[in-house]
Amino acid sequence: MALRTPSAGFLLYESLLMKVSVVIPCYNERDTVAEIVSAVRTAPLPDIEIIVVDDGSTDGSRTILKRNVEPIADRVIYHGVNRGKGAALRSGFAAATGDIVLVQDADLEYNPEEYPRLLEPILSGKADVVFGSRFMGGRPRRVVYFWHMVGNKLLTLFSNMCTNVNLTDMETCYKAFRASVLRNIDLREDRFGFEPEVTAKVARARCRIYEVGISYDGRTYEEGKKITWRDGIRAFYAIIRYNFFARKPAAVSSNENSASESADTVGLGPRLKHS
Repeated sequence: MALRTPSAGFLLYESLLMKVSVVIPCYNERDTVAEIVSAVRTAPLPDIEIIVVDDGSTDGSRTILKRNVEPIADRVIYHGVNRGKGAALRSGFAAATGDIVLVQDADLEYNPEEYPRLLEPILSGKADVVFGSRFMGGRPRRVVYFWHMVGNKLLTLFSNMCTNVNLTDMETCYKAFRASVLRNIDLREDRFGFEPEVTAKVARARCRIYEVGISYDGRTYEEGKKITWRDGIRAFYAIIRYNFFARKPAAVSSNENSASESADTVGLGPRLKHS
């Protein structure tokens, strides 16, 4: 019997029923964070919860967050010290209340207008996790660093060899999860090792993983890009560690109130309701 493709009306109905939590880690992004949060707030989805996690910014980002972002975000979480993207995401995931959780960087490399495209496999019931691929073709992509592209593809290839999934872009920012998936995995990486770690763990959990082609407006180091070759080495280590040496499943955790940090290390901005 032939399978029916979900209609646009069905997907719209499903999207109306599902709340999407967008988690935005921010570290020293004073020039872009307010603009990206505004773009997320106006993204073409009916029910978006915005959670911004400032990871110890020192460039004035906090002033922008308090003045321009807190009034339009649902929650802003402040880390007292810089702990890394993975740590910021754990705090955001723990605060999320949506049915779907989506990761959005605080720069302007990824376009929130593409959320419906990214979420379609989940809304149609086909996927548990969706990766937004910069390398699938069909969407505009700014041409920047050749060796970064080579590094991304090598890490993706090595990850695929270990997970036995055929991703084209393991290191992408755009990842969307059913919230139930995140509640059932234990995330530990503090920095950019989050990407190979979460990939290994959703693959091991036999989640249904889809990829969707997305546009990409990559930036240069002069424009604020932060990832370096050291993060590539950590990613290589994380691929090995989480595919072969870390097998115990547990619920997703947050260091938001870790006993190892003082009470003023994490501050919580207001939780707002937007109609």
